[in-house]
Amino acid sequence: MSQDTPYIFDATDATFQQLVIDNSFHKPVLVDFWAEWCAPCKALMPLLAKIAEGYQGELLLAKINCDVEQQVVAQFGIRSLPTVVLFKDGQPVDGFAGAQPESAIRAMLEPHVQLPAAPTASPLEQAKALFAESRFAEAEALLQALLGEDNSNAEALILYARCLAERGELGEAQVVLDAVKTDEHKAALAGAKAQLTFLRQAASLPEVADLKSRLAQNPQDDEAAYQLSVQQLARQQYEAALEGLLKLFQRNRGYENGLPQKAMLQVFELLGGDHPLVSVYRRKLSAAMF
Repeated sequence: MSQDTPYIFDATDATFQQLVIDNSFHKPVLVDFWAEWCAPCKALMPLLAKIAEGYQGELLLAKINCDVEQQVVAQFGIRSLPTVVLFKDGQPVDGFAGAQPESAIRAMLEPHVQLPAAPTASPLEQAKALFAESRFAEAEALLQALLGEDNSNAEALILYARCLAERGELGEAQVVLDAVKTDEHKAALAGAKAQLTFLRQAASLPEVADLKSRLAQNPQDDEAAYQLSVQQLARQQYEAALEGLLKLFQRNRGYENGLPQKAMLQVFELLGGDHPLVSVYRRKLSAAMF
């Protein structure tokens, strides 16, 4: 049977008043009448436990062993097992007999039990979400406040540097990255440094329109192909950039001492291993190598 937790516990004839009746004036208490010999009881209990834990304290689950606690069983006229009764404000308000699907149990509970409050995202998680939506100014404001309280937060420093880089403050972004002294977020740090590299390179390269014109006249112009990919990376056009770098690698893998492959690896660091483009282009790069 399920293990006791702060929300799940055994109740007896002696403790029923305190653990079920008294508690039900504060939180609804679901009482599971069960027995060791009852196979449906043993199947139902893990489901009830899962539901109770999901309510995070808004619902309590009391277990009554009917082979032992005869007084409570007689008091409530329990005739079949499993029987489940919901108590609220000292009274039974709902329940069911026999095994039930999860959806039916939740439907029974819904009018009586308050759903737990949704967890509030931390300022750092909020900033990450804003950055992912390209709302860099809002993310930066959150990060400034966070770093004002703890300027050693490496993850926040790295994301703050990326916000600065997105608005062209490359020197300031570099200073922030240099302040990161831990190895705990090596991949994120490498990604941020890659972003700075691409933005710096793009600043000194020809305009996108000029590069596209060169490639239209000569599709084998490796320099224009690489430079266009860098410009695309600076504009967060990651898929187009990776496709261009892959084609350049396939055509001329030795270009500038393997620059296309090195750039692709930097993009993988920039995007992070969980990004869907990374898994796709890792496979494509691997296939092109062998």
